[in-house]
Amino acid sequence: MAEHIFMVEDDARLADLVTTYLNKQGYQVSHYPCGDGAEAAIEAARPDLVILDAMLPGKGGFEICRDLRPRFTGRIMIVTARNEDIDEILGLELGADDYLAKPVEPRRLLARIRALLRRSPRGDTHLSADQLVFGLFSISQSTRCVALGAKHIELTTAEFDLLWLLASHAGRILSRDDILGKLRGIGFDGTDRSIDARISRLRKKLLDDPEAPTRIKTVRGKGYLFSKSDWGYA
Repeated sequence: MAEHIFMVEDDARLADLVTTYLNKQGYQVSHYPCGDGAEAAIEAARPDLVILDAMLPGKGGFEICRDLRPRFTGRIMIVTARNEDIDEILGLELGADDYLAKPVEPRRLLARIRALLRRSPRGDTHLSADQLVFGLFSISQSTRCVALGAKHIELTTAEFDLLWLLASHAGRILSRDDILGKLRGIGFDGTDRSIDARISRLRKKLLDDPEAPTRIKTVRGKGYLFSKSDWGYA
């Protein structure tokens, strides 16, 4: 049975282009032209993946994502004409699984869709008082063990404490002040770069691209965000 993609997009030309392209790739595609009523239509259709335009007539894509996420277990991708870091961070914080800036290039969109649909259900992301699991990545507070797939990752005590703090707040931005306050009980004085250096070492050990990190993201002027996605799935 074809996987079902539900697209909420007010640009009829773009919607037709994407629908035709994805139909040829074997997907079933539904299109809804505005934000008002989109949540009810999505819940009735129960698609595998939802593509939300951020700027819609009526209710916007970010609002739909926020309100839909607690009740929807499928994947959500937000598409926007504004290529700004804060939009991406907002979308991820509201529960989106991926974010794509316009103009939408069909082959790139297809690659992102395939990557999202290959993932295990969202329920496989597990958080408990002792253990955090994101796809193939796991971290245990009691044993202080960190693993990415079959690879055990060796961390110093300070690196582990920082990683646990970030991962336990996955999807949320933590400022340097937040981090130093929780780890050391002090505020950021504007000159302490120890957290930055520790983040750099963590990225290297977690195989995160230092030039364009996707696992521990830098949010310019705000702090750091640990991503819930991009950890691979079996």
